[in-house]
Amino acid sequence: MTDSPLSDSPLARSTAPQPRSTVRPATSASVEFIGEWYPLDPETPFDIGRDADLDIDDNQYLHRRFLQISFVDGLWWLANVGSRLSATVSDPSGTMQAWLAPGARLPIVFGLTTVVFTAGPTSYEFTVHTSTPAFIDSSPVPSAGGATTVGAVTFTASQKLLILALAEPMLKREGTGTSEIPSSAAAAERLGWALSRFNRKLDNVCDKLSRAGVDGLRGGVGALATNRRARLVEHAVLSRLVTKADLPMLDEPHDDTPDEKALR
Repeated sequence: MTDSPLSDSPLARSTAPQPRSTVRPATSASVEFIGEWYPLDPETPFDIGRDADLDIDDNQYLHRRFLQISFVDGLWWLANVGSRLSATVSDPSGTMQAWLAPGARLPIVFGLTTVVFTAGPTSYEFTVHTSTPAFIDSSPVPSAGGATTVGAVTFTASQKLLILALAEPMLKREGTGTSEIPSSAAAAERLGWALSRFNRKLDNVCDKLSRAGVDGLRGGVGALATNRRARLVEHAVLSRLVTKADLPMLDEPHDDTPDEKALR
């Protein structure tokens, strides 16, 4: 996954967008993006991309056909038919999450499934609605000392601030749609930190999540930081590690404590 513009194979087909409506249709499955609903036909695969049934955006970094939803063997499936971008898929609570790499597919088994992906500097979110019941919510538990624990991973208050600074545009957005991922320099300035301090803490956060099994945060030689930031934001927002209710923390006075230094 890189930040270079994408060109698709000439075999990639282009289809006219389906008629849109602002009222949710009474179908077994549908897709919602920026308040518009797209009914899914079990007989016809539904493509999502730059030039597809759901025409997401005229973004040169986005595949013409990136994701596809189809009905096979009694289940709706989401497949990544692109070659370079990945998507993050989550249930309503954020406790069940998957990273959909190129060539992979997974069944859509929740009543509400959220899909987030990033192309260039822009992140996108849409939802898939089916008749399948959703799972019970399970939220992160904050500790008395200001640290936040998600599963076996504990974050200091300053590490959470870093995540908040990167996720702020996505958290401020209402509903599904698009948002911009801040650069490291912009996020560091938002926090009043030196860039070196921000990058060091970003390394720590990504290492913690990578050790906990979160994919896409630790690349090889030459991996671009933009991809890592985007993947961190996708995971943090969908897993409810940070929420809109946390945003006021960004404007409060904050300093590292001895306990925080021990948790780095």
